[in-house]
Amino acid sequence: MHRHTPEICIIGLGYVGLPLAKLCVRSGLKTRGYDTDGGRIRELRSGRSPLNHLPEDWMKPALEKGLWEPSADPGVIREADAVIICVPTPLTAHREPDLSCVRRAAETTADHLRPGTVVVLESTSWPGTTREVVLPLLSRGPGGITREAGRDFFLAYSPERVDPGNTTHDLADIPKLVGGITPACLDAAVSLYSRIFRKVISVSDPAVAEMAKLLENIFRSVNIALVNELKLLCDRMGLNVWEVIDAAASKPFGFMPFYPGPGLGGHCIPIDPFYLTWKAREYDFATRFIELSGEINTAMPYYVADKVSQALNNRGIPLRGARVLLLGVAYKPDVNDLRESPALKLIRILSERGAAVAYHDPYVPVLEEEPVPFPMASVSLTPATLASVDCVLVTTAHRCFDPEMVVRHAPLIVDTRNFTKTVYDRYPEKIVRA
Repeated sequence: MHRHTPEICIIGLGYVGLPLAKLCVRSGLKTRGYDTDGGRIRELRSGRSPLNHLPEDWMKPALEKGLWEPSADPGVIREADAVIICVPTPLTAHREPDLSCVRRAAETTADHLRPGTVVVLESTSWPGTTREVVLPLLSRGPGGITREAGRDFFLAYSPERVDPGNTTHDLADIPKLVGGITPACLDAAVSLYSRIFRKVISVSDPAVAEMAKLLENIFRSVNIALVNELKLLCDRMGLNVWEVIDAAASKPFGFMPFYPGPGLGGHCIPIDPFYLTWKAREYDFATRFIELSGEINTAMPYYVADKVSQALNNRGIPLRGARVLLLGVAYKPDVNDLRESPALKLIRILSERGAAVAYHDPYVPVLEEEPVPFPMASVSLTPATLASVDCVLVTTAHRCFDPEMVVRHAPLIVDTRNFTKTVYDRYPEKIVRA
């Protein structure tokens, strides 16, 4: 790297890039950010954070000191000693990997790359992406020049381990995995991240780090599918699955609790396993366990919708025409992140079945995202609102929600999150666990 204290450019200023930018600034590194979303850049330049779980108190001081410079101009890449790519890796409509953002970021980097720059991909993808996709793009420079990794630039992969809303683990304390294309690439990336993270772990190849990231999320997906399936069985058997899990978790070894819900949300767990199942086909290998867990988790919103219909029917109310209020639409508590939220799918399913659906979420004032069938605005959560609906469906249990207030005023609650645990014994006739 060119300077004793490197300057950083982060490509992609979202749920991964922004927390990383904050960490780089906190480490005393001049940090530029590049994003193609002009609105996002204007917001960041004004010192506002678009992520409710990421405080903005660091932004204005960093802007004033010149430590933080968000930009929509890719030319800022030329000023950097290290470029870190943090762009989305979604799935196509056919649930196959969509690396278009990674390719564009790599091509843009290649157009502005200066000699000796460290480039790190943090976006989650299938094992081999860094070597097979990013490396060829960076190796071709403007005018047909050829660059060599480990000599002209340094390329590595380091998976992001951001958990939106997690206040227990400081990002800098989460060990950073790094795999380099060459030994020199690995050394350069480790040197970079050692300035930012307290522990950096080297692995033998970028593909090892890529696979490790997928394993982390597949582990969660499979275990969530297990408890979701057990929830279906416990429902048939008249057992409280949350009580069962808590009882099992009393064992001090050999068990790790996972909890059921209305379906998987977030960018990682619903999507990342399919990156591996897709890549496995290249090796004539079927990842049956992973695909089965995906099927179970994908089916959960339909199970919840059926429970809402059954709960209403038991009270003589047909789902068609019923007023259903979803409580919480973000994919997890206390964030404004809607990515892959099962609440969105539930709004679509219930609306298609004829229910009049509304929602309340203080972190999401307006809903316009697919697959919601029409734009919606969050309604106020008042006793009158609760009393006016036929059913409250708890899909995200934000900490600001008061179970006592909700259950006291709502005629019926279908609870997918064990939100009503503390008040269930007082209102058992009103609460249906789903």
